[in-house]
Amino acid sequence: MLSDRRQRVLAALIEEYVARALPVGSRTLTERYHLGVSPATVRNELSVLEDGGYIAQPHTSAGRVPTDHGYRAFVDNLLATDLASSDERYSAVADQLKRSASELDALLERTSSALTRLTDCLSIVIAPSVLNLHIKQLSLISLSPMRALVVLVTEDGQVFNRQMEFAEEVSGDDLARVQRFLGDVFTGKSLSEIEDGLGQGMQAALHDPLVRMALDEVLSCLQESDLSRAHRLGVSSLLSQPEFSHSEALLPVMQVLEDETVLLHILDDAARQSCGAGAPCVRIGSENDAAELSGVSVVASRYGRGDSAGVVAVIGPTRMNYSKVIRAVRMASSALEDV
Repeated sequence: MLSDRRQRVLAALIEEYVARALPVGSRTLTERYHLGVSPATVRNELSVLEDGGYIAQPHTSAGRVPTDHGYRAFVDNLLATDLASSDERYSAVADQLKRSASELDALLERTSSALTRLTDCLSIVIAPSVLNLHIKQLSLISLSPMRALVVLVTEDGQVFNRQMEFAEEVSGDDLARVQRFLGDVFTGKSLSEIEDGLGQGMQAALHDPLVRMALDEVLSCLQESDLSRAHRLGVSSLLSQPEFSHSEALLPVMQVLEDETVLLHILDDAARQSCGAGAPCVRIGSENDAAELSGVSVVASRYGRGDSAGVVAVIGPTRMNYSKVIRAVRMASSALEDV
């Protein structure tokens, strides 16, 4: 546990490093920050912080830079103190977002844009998983004896459709029979339950090729929709950061972000780690499970209700403005909480 004075010195060093991306010396801290102690005391505190692994000296004659351990101590203190109260500026942005879009996709896109604008980092907003929503209506519509359209309506009004093509002609009566069965068994149940083969009469029905085909088409349609529901903006913002001035430094990060399955797992796993009091989860550098993300920090939060909750996240250099980013992610989560 750091003393109050060492926390102030560490916070000042991090603030300076975030602003300028240059190693910070004791003279800079003494001249620019009102720490209330002598330059000799600042030098001594920096030595103690370095011995504790909170800061490091890249070169013998250079100043110090924060380590992941130092950022963690700073963020934990930030979450416990400075972020305890709400911020009216961010609350106003959240209210504006709620009023600005009536459709979910438009709201997600505008929220992602606001996050990028507020943080100068990469923002990602992932819609709630459709696999955990409940079915309101499922219809099979005959287009021809060899083709039919599966139409699925979820409880929140989302509509998904997919065409089925048959190897042999299928009558309208057979389609109506399958539709009645699916409606009786699955209306009001979640799509995950369908995938798991749950529900009354399910096992016997799987012996019917038409039922099995309809289910396969429904699940394929929804799984594809799930993997395309990430709204991301701000890659250019990352490229503008000194840490990523060379595109090859950003390449490992982008490779992770382009893999939708890995991305969903990483962000959802991070967002599930509650930091208390509604605060987003912060994973700093080496704390990320994916080695490719060891050079960035991920600030993530879930929004919505239950298993169908979505994820809002910001990814940026470990030298990010944590106070601003945490407030922005909390704002975005608030704007989306009722979707």
